[in-house]
Amino acid sequence: MALDRLGTADAPRQLFASTPAQRVALARQQFFEEGVRPSGLVGEAVIQSWMRCSRTHADRQRVVAFDAVTPSRLHTTLARNRELLDVARHELVQMEHMLAGTDCRVILTDRDGVVVHVTSQPAGTHQPVLRQTARLGVNISERVVGTTAPGIVASTGQACTVDGAEHYYDVLCHMQCAAAPIRDVSGRLAGVLDLTVEARRFGFDAASMVALHATIIENRLLQAQSRDHLILRFQASPTLLGTPLEALAGIAPDGTIAWLNNAGARLLGRLPEAPDDRDVECLLGHDLASLLRLGRREAAQPLRLASGLGVWMQAQLKGADGADFRHAVAMPDMASAQVDAPVAIDVQAEPPVALTSVGETPPAETLREHSRKLIEDTLAAHGGNVSQAARQLRVSRGTLYRRLRGWRDDDSSAVAD
Repeated sequence: MALDRLGTADAPRQLFASTPAQRVALARQQFFEEGVRPSGLVGEAVIQSWMRCSRTHADRQRVVAFDAVTPSRLHTTLARNRELLDVARHELVQMEHMLAGTDCRVILTDRDGVVVHVTSQPAGTHQPVLRQTARLGVNISERVVGTTAPGIVASTGQACTVDGAEHYYDVLCHMQCAAAPIRDVSGRLAGVLDLTVEARRFGFDAASMVALHATIIENRLLQAQSRDHLILRFQASPTLLGTPLEALAGIAPDGTIAWLNNAGARLLGRLPEAPDDRDVECLLGHDLASLLRLGRREAAQPLRLASGLGVWMQAQLKGADGADFRHAVAMPDMASAQVDAPVAIDVQAEPPVALTSVGETPPAETLREHSRKLIEDTLAAHGGNVSQAARQLRVSRGTLYRRLRGWRDDDSSAVAD
């Protein structure tokens, strides 16, 4: 059978099928035996996966070897995905606790389909396939084990569910899995979160659950990777901030939007491909200076976006070393303050951020300049005392020393040039 000839020319026979299992059986008959695309019987993602697998896996009845990668590759893979594992650890533990009364396994793979985390509780004797697949280091990519939910996600980047005989290999016909992607700040696939069960059905909406927790992990990963970015949280309702439904955006030091999470993309539209077209003022309707001032306030503030949509927004300025300057606000007259006197900063006394106005532009035009001026003003107010300045800024002395050394080296390089 020439699978490349599968198409719409030969319409599938619309035979009656009363159960999902019967529909899948009919789909397999049409696809594998008759060479007909079984549109409407199984999802398009499954059909596309069958087509890819048919080109590389001829025998659907063969025994699949669920072998782990070599120890050296596993060590390299775990090291490369350390940041993903760190931000995902809390959610993985929570999921495993919720699913402890079920036979489900929580699996996290890297972008290549190698398992980097799996539920610690081993599969039961009634789950022979899970006992082989749910192991650290096993490669469950589509290239190795055929059609599975995590394999499809790793190949396409789109969430999906694969049920029973929708799996390519016959040995997986008693499996059910649901998976969702996790992306990084560059928009590339960072990992795949998967729920898998064998010899029974989920009994709950596994697709929604895995999508929810994948979103939480992705949001944490985006923020963890946003060093030296201004992170914006916004939504139409302030009650959604701090939840998986919040929109997130990372603003680069040059005043462009570096990334958006899925909720942010829905509110603002997809980012332009060209970085030059991502100017924050064009896309948000507010310049970098006014957004930086949002970082001085704890509570979300109302803003009107360039589209006219009103949202509630919070801002958090993070340094390249992870320092958070949200609570550190330098006042214009700090340099003239007495060194020994405590510096009182009343954030609430600042003028509120207007719904449509952007206010005056401060001297600092970029995020780096803003944080540098903030530190220099605070040091001046404390007579150069690093300990007191670090306490005021709520960062460690080591962080402050590293910043100062870095600027001194940069200034020396600039003079030498």
